[in-house]
Amino acid sequence: MSSTPAVLADLPLFPLHTVLFPGGLLPLKIFEARYLDMARECLREKTPFGVCMLKSGAAVAQPDDPAVPEAIGCLAEIEQCDVEAFGMLLIRAHGTRRFRLLSHRVEPDGLLVGMAEPLPDDIPLEGGERLARFGACAEVLERIIATIRERDASSVPFAEPFRFDDPSWVSNRLAEVLPIPLRARQKLMELPDAGARIDVVHHYMQQHQLL
Repeated sequence: MSSTPAVLADLPLFPLHTVLFPGGLLPLKIFEARYLDMARECLREKTPFGVCMLKSGAAVAQPDDPAVPEAIGCLAEIEQCDVEAFGMLLIRAHGTRRFRLLSHRVEPDGLLVGMAEPLPDDIPLEGGERLARFGACAEVLERIIATIRERDASSVPFAEPFRFDDPSWVSNRLAEVLPIPLRARQKLMELPDAGARIDVVHHYMQQHQLL
């Protein structure tokens, strides 16, 4: 995404009780007017929106309980959109790159809009030990995907092509699928180093005898 500007001045934000990683899939059922308008504009202008985990407050903003997003989120681009019922959109978006919120405001309709700076891609993986851990993690992820496919091929929660040779892709997918607490998942997404994320998911899988 080399065309991403240095600063995203008016990025619409979708605060959620979830963490979106680069390369991750995000299915959403949208029915609130402000998010319907946001989705339509993103589709029309071919622009992304920002997904941030809720730090506090409610996803459905209340006047006395404003949504406070985490400072680091992930840009999302809509790749599919269907109308399920009157006034409801089913969309499938995918994560592209992380960003850091510099500031945010609440529009009159309740939509959060931020000023954000895109963050660089992961620092590449280096070191023999980390490469060995990465290999073990990639094998586990292959087994997880094969198991899901055996049960129901349509329920694999990752977009193809599968990039088992990419440490960022492998560590992001494991961080999504392992039963890690939400706050820990947010911290994993924030890590700027693919090797550090591999270290954490490898240690988690060792602890839980998944390796």
